[in-house]
Amino acid sequence: MSIEKLQPADKGAVGVYMPYYQGAKRNLLPLAISLYQKGSLEGQRRIEGGDGIPFIATWFVSKLPAEMTRCRFQFDGNAELSYEVSMANSEFINYLIEVIMNFRRSRMTDFSQTFYRRLLRIEE
Repeated sequence: MSIEKLQPADKGAVGVYMPYYQGAKRNLLPLAISLYQKGSLEGQRRIEGGDGIPFIATWFVSKLPAEMTRCRFQFDGNAELSYEVSMANSEFINYLIEVIMNFRRSRMTDFSQTFYRRLLRIEE
């Protein structure tokens, strides 16, 4: 599923999450929830000075912002390069908003550095 082909989620689903976001992020919330409802995302992790590494991210879908979701990542189709992270849905959707913002800037489907630090449990 391409990010540019996403259709906004319905108002009921968006309304539940609205109190968690401010400013420009609220404008992208209907698309981020639509992406979240798909339960998966394929993209490519940019590597500075090299080729990107393809990934597949999958997660459990729920309607409640405070419910925890587990996101599973697999890089390069290699089971040994699999990672998991758990967080509240509202926090994960925030990362999906960043994915959409990044896509609009660069035309690349990729998560933020902040997300990868959390996924790989790298302390700042």
